[in-house]
Amino acid sequence: QVQLVESGGGLVQPGGSLRLSCKASGSIFSIGIMGWYRQVPGKERELVATISPSNRTSYTDSVKGRFTISRDNAKNTVYLQMNSLKPEDTAVYICNTDARTTVASRVVNYWGEGTLVTVSS
Repeated sequence: QVQLVESGGGLVQPGGSLRLSCKASGSIFSIGIMGWYRQVPGKERELVATISPSNRTSYTDSVKGRFTISRDNAKNTVYLQMNSLKPEDTAVYICNTDARTTVASRVVNYWGEGTLVTVSS
């Protein structure tokens, strides 16, 4: 099994910055694409950004130019640097990854429990 633990959420004023971290732990053979989603109560979960093992990134249009996703493969950790935050960025940010637990196992998708980001004055 693989566990994902997010950290770094909190309350920030509009225009401010936060850096989220998500560390994968457990029985890990390899980790594939890592990503961040966000969810607001009553709305569908939204894909924010993804990063491949070779550091190819993608972003949803609303965060392009403001958010940066990165990863440290040695630490099995993915980060989300969020700048110029807006009230509409308020959400629970949830980490996601594909991983194998052994060389012969199938790829399984894992989710963290999320960290709350509140952008408000």
